[in-house]
Amino acid sequence: MSQTPFARAESLRIGTVEFISPDEVKVLLDIEAPDSVALNAGGVRPFPRVNGYVLLPVDDGYLVGQIEWLTIERSAFPKRRGIQDFGLIDLPYPLRKMSLNPVGMLHKQAGQEERYVFRRGADALPSVGSAVLLPTEKQLRSIVESGERRHVRIGTSPLASNAEVRIDPDRLFGRHLAVLGNTGSGKSCSVAGLIRWSLEAAQSKRKNQSKPNARFIVLDPNGEYSRALGGTGSDLKARIFKISPQAGELALKVPLWFWNSAEWSSFTQASAKTQRPLLKRALREVKAGRVGVAEPTVEEKKLELRRYLSSTLITVQRDLRSGAIKTDENKFGFRLKAIQDDLKHKNREFPDNGFGPIQDAIQQSLQATFKTFQKDGKTIEFYRAFTEEQVTKIVDALSTALGELGGIIYQDGPDEDVPVAFKGADLADHLQILSAQESVSQFLDFLISRIRTFLSDTKINSVVGDSGAITLEQWLNDYVGGHEATEGQLVILDLSLVPTEVVHVVAAVTARMIFESLQRYRKLNKVVLPTVLVMEEAHTFIRRYNDNAENCDAAAVCSQVFERIAREGRKFGLGLVLSSQRPSELSPTVLSQCNTFLLHRISNDRDQELVHRLVPDNLRGLLRELPSLPSQHAILLGWASELPVLVKIDDLPKTQQPHSDDPDFWSVWTGEDAEGNVVERKADWKPIVGDWQGK
Repeated sequence: MSQTPFARAESLRIGTVEFISPDEVKVLLDIEAPDSVALNAGGVRPFPRVNGYVLLPVDDGYLVGQIEWLTIERSAFPKRRGIQDFGLIDLPYPLRKMSLNPVGMLHKQAGQEERYVFRRGADALPSVGSAVLLPTEKQLRSIVESGERRHVRIGTSPLASNAEVRIDPDRLFGRHLAVLGNTGSGKSCSVAGLIRWSLEAAQSKRKNQSKPNARFIVLDPNGEYSRALGGTGSDLKARIFKISPQAGELALKVPLWFWNSAEWSSFTQASAKTQRPLLKRALREVKAGRVGVAEPTVEEKKLELRRYLSSTLITVQRDLRSGAIKTDENKFGFRLKAIQDDLKHKNREFPDNGFGPIQDAIQQSLQATFKTFQKDGKTIEFYRAFTEEQVTKIVDALSTALGELGGIIYQDGPDEDVPVAFKGADLADHLQILSAQESVSQFLDFLISRIRTFLSDTKINSVVGDSGAITLEQWLNDYVGGHEATEGQLVILDLSLVPTEVVHVVAAVTARMIFESLQRYRKLNKVVLPTVLVMEEAHTFIRRYNDNAENCDAAAVCSQVFERIAREGRKFGLGLVLSSQRPSELSPTVLSQCNTFLLHRISNDRDQELVHRLVPDNLRGLLRELPSLPSQHAILLGWASELPVLVKIDDLPKTQQPHSDDPDFWSVWTGEDAEGNVVERKADWKPIVGDWQGK
């Protein structure tokens, strides 16, 4: 015999509302309510636990409450209802109470039998004395399995009858995701699973089972995702870039001509007053002088000469107009001396060039103003003020030479941040020339030395150098993906062997190039190209930094790139996934732009404190479970989840897990594992030394 609705509701009742506020509901549990197992809900199942759910009838629906705490209150007098036995003494009985956080409303769908819809927010609150009910299994599933376009399954909810937890990729990746947790809590497996399950779900929806038009780019500083997502036995098609690639892998290339002026300045530690302006000028002029890395043709050399003479003429005319030939005559004199030396060098390359009148005019001016004197046994050279007539002769000679070459060229070419190919040696040589022109050699010698030393480092040069030149179009096809992502949906950049000196710059340049390419894609196509950028060990690359520092180091510039992606990436189709074990060290700007969080076990008090600030006050009780979460369990909250929910992440086979296993000390020590298999680790260092030393 079926129960009436009233009888069924009464059988599910476990208590009454004793206190109500917008962010908390306190409940007095009935004495007859079960202790640990609910038998009165039509089946045997656990009584609601901390972070479980109960229902409070309101109008035409239910207010869903998430349990924050349960307690026992000692009663001073009997409070049992409707029990009178005059033959017995009614002794005081301990009362049970619980606190609820209102999380949303559950409404029954019209015309649907046992079908419910959950929505965040409370339309109305119950009054004191209202009933508190156990949810049925279908109601529980409706709460956890709420939301539209739940395309990708990531796990089950142990607090809701193992209901499926599914997510909408548009919400998960479109507004950035942070996966946070201690080492060994399952963080890397969750990231690998999210990528794998998203691609598998997309492929199942594609017609003819073709590969999805998806783009995941993983920056992997530990080299742990190659096995999980792109190994030889993997069913996913991935392009793996690394230093010293093996069979099936590709060489990692982030050419130095990709670097913008901020990245160059941070790497070379250029000072803001003298070095940085000249470094920017050198980059601008080197990029304007040669487009491409091939040997220049005769016409390209002629154009380069015109640009040089044009730049020289404009500089001399500026000094003439500003009066620098008299007010800063010594600096102007050394600049003319540097131009004279430069023209002698160019005479060998352009023998029939008409440089004679220019050199004669400069020589006459320098001889007329050059002076010396003795000080402390040293000869000091200096220049006196130049006359306008002397400098005008130089200007006329430069104008005549330029007229024969085709006329002056104003610098309307690329700026210092445009990725136009050039050779690193050309930049160092041009900086040497500029330092002589501006009489600041003493300030630039160390900077130029750092660049030359950097270019001579074989290991660094293999990543950023000119060897095996690559075009910008080819790089974007390889690292972002071509049409329909036919080369594969996954790109893994193994940064584990990238030298420490350049690893932050390589990560920053890669992320910025991906972001700026998608900016230009939207500008030209009026639509976005959805792409996901995954940053493992994010606390290393997206750290807090000092905004007031005059010279930003490479780590700060890297953080700034990711901050810009976090703020603006959504508009251009670039989603960000951060994985970190130290959220308190992450940039607050990036963390505040993440709208979804997958929180694994977090034990550190500073990290817990930061995570608590990310959620509303009435849901902080849920986070108290973070220090005790078992491995593979996590709390999903934010934009991608209708309500915060505890998730047991689905299993990944051993071959699909990132290579981040704990060291098996005991098995190696004893020579066998738990199953009795022989464990042997040979320590043969010869091949390692050969690889290390590049032999």
